[in-house]
Amino acid sequence: MELVLILLISYTMGSIPFGFLLTKIFLKKDIREIGSGNIGATNVLRTGNKLIGYTTLLLDFLKTIIPLLIIKFNFSEFMFLSALSIFLGHVFPVWLKFKGGKGVATYVGILFCINYILGFVFIISWFVVFLISKYSSLSSLLSSLTIPIYYFFIIDNKNYYFFIILFILIFYTHRENIKRLINNTESKTKIY
Repeated sequence: MELVLILLISYTMGSIPFGFLLTKIFLKKDIREIGSGNIGATNVLRTGNKLIGYTTLLLDFLKTIIPLLIIKFNFSEFMFLSALSIFLGHVFPVWLKFKGGKGVATYVGILFCINYILGFVFIISWFVVFLISKYSSLSSLLSSLTIPIYYFFIIDNKNYYFFIILFILIFYTHRENIKRLINNTESKTKIY
């Protein structure tokens, strides 16, 4: 029963659609009708309102780390399951017919909670790829691929499968971006 409650709370926290809510409340727009139609921070930035975009990023990050830190210090044996539930809540929120964000900010929150070094590895690799390519999607994909490799060779060669699962999910959520990258039609992102 304890595990079921933890998974339910984790999913519910992860499923709060901050990008959708903030653009609806402050911009009177439906983010699902802008840009890629995604509710995540990168698409919210496409509205032209950087404050709303970065607030979405921060809130998506916080909705991950707050419950995950509580789990880490009180029910550490359920940390990976809780993290996966939060991620799935963000990507497949029940409130929006299971069409959510791509999970990158949530993933970064998970990394910082599990091992802050992983969070920094992701951020550094993301910025390196972004500075070279200017594609947020490519940066996210390559950085999320870096994590299971880094984890396997540097931290622990036993639990890396969790990060492979999350990479597969991020790959899945970025499938349209991958098509556009292949066709050279992906739009570059301005983060400043």
